[in-house]
Amino acid sequence: MSIKSKLIVTLSVILVSAFLTTSFINYAITRRAIRSELIQSSLPLTRKNIYSEIQGFMMRPLLVSSSMANDTFLRNWITGGEKDLDAITKYLQKIKKKYGFFTTFFVSKTTDLYYTQNGILKEIGPRNPHDIWYYAFQRSGKEFDLDVDNNEAENNTLTIFINFRVDDAKGRFLGVAGVGVNIENAAKMLREFKRKYNRKIFLVDEDGLVQLHHDKHLIEKHSIAKAGGISELAPQILHEKDDILSLEYNWNDTHYLLSTQYIPELQWHLIVEQSEDEALASARENLVRTIIIGLCASTLIIVLCIFTVNHYQKRLERLAQTDPLTGVANRRALESYFQQAAYKAKRYAAPFSTIILDLNKFKEVNDQYGHLKGDEVLKYVATTLSNTLRPTDILARWGGDEFIIFLDGTLDDAHVLAQRTLLAVTESSDECPISFSYGLAQYRDGDDLESITKRADTELYQAKDRSRSKTV
Repeated sequence: MSIKSKLIVTLSVILVSAFLTTSFINYAITRRAIRSELIQSSLPLTRKNIYSEIQGFMMRPLLVSSSMANDTFLRNWITGGEKDLDAITKYLQKIKKKYGFFTTFFVSKTTDLYYTQNGILKEIGPRNPHDIWYYAFQRSGKEFDLDVDNNEAENNTLTIFINFRVDDAKGRFLGVAGVGVNIENAAKMLREFKRKYNRKIFLVDEDGLVQLHHDKHLIEKHSIAKAGGISELAPQILHEKDDILSLEYNWNDTHYLLSTQYIPELQWHLIVEQSEDEALASARENLVRTIIIGLCASTLIIVLCIFTVNHYQKRLERLAQTDPLTGVANRRALESYFQQAAYKAKRYAAPFSTIILDLNKFKEVNDQYGHLKGDEVLKYVATTLSNTLRPTDILARWGGDEFIIFLDGTLDDAHVLAQRTLLAVTESSDECPISFSYGLAQYRDGDDLESITKRADTELYQAKDRSRSKTV
């Protein structure tokens, strides 16, 4: 692997590793912060707000049911023999209309009659499944309870019944009075909570059975004591009635956080549940965005680095193989060309030759016109020679005022080229007359750069000794 490749690979690894490490560290920090905020602040605050709103929602029916159980009219009507059906009907109708309840009712122990705002609904009996609640409540000795059941008075609509015990002055059980709240109103409230807080909110009774949920299909059918994941926490949730709990559980590769509180007025447990994965969704999206942006930025940086490295590498290679004054090839480039030409000569028997040129009386040009003018002459000669050569020929500055040409061909071809270049240089140098002497040599098997140029150089000096501007 080249140094350039190693540099690009190293740079790529550093950039990608740096932004990936930073991104995942930031994600881990954000995740811990979100988790801490959920457990210590967000979930408890949500539970507290919902607790207050549910209390407000259920407090009126509780108070009204309590008032009914202690109403003198109702007690007198019961102890008077329950003779005036119209009176109890109007009484229940008045309460329903005044407070907007779904239903109002009274169940008599003496007659087993079930009274509603519409009159007598039915006569209850211990063998009727719909009436089990009444006998269970009577045996419990509780002052009140809440029961979710189908409302026979309203086309079996699912209803929250608030049942209050009615006793006479001596504490003897007279029956059960109360009101019913449409479960749809409560479910709508929970759906609004879910939309507002983006959390699952539901209430369960003391046995873990769901009593209130935004999904009505789970009410009275789903129990946390039997549900996956949360069932392990059910005993702890249902046992605790004094303290607020913050709990966690895993289910189906998802981690859930809970905040629970017992509502003594309802005798239900409020549960606020949050999926940690949903809470971290924005953090994960931000991580993905960061990675994508980082990869794009790193790719752009790497591309720019490759472009820059290649640019300067080519520039350095050009500078390394180019004479800085004249712009033609230098000795390094000439060596590379010679190796290729020698290989072709050996493999394909393709002859090639060299010409070494030396400017005549160049020292006098420097002395008479100055070194700047001498540099201009060298540049001019290099340009003129380059324009005269074929694309397959190579021109290099050999040193000082000497130039060397390598060309495909024999000595005769080299001689023709030398004459053509001499003519071109001489004809274009009116202001400062220029001429040169040159020596020729053709490649021989076993030659290296030193040997072939040495022969051409020897011939050059013989030409200079005999006369300027003469070929040997």
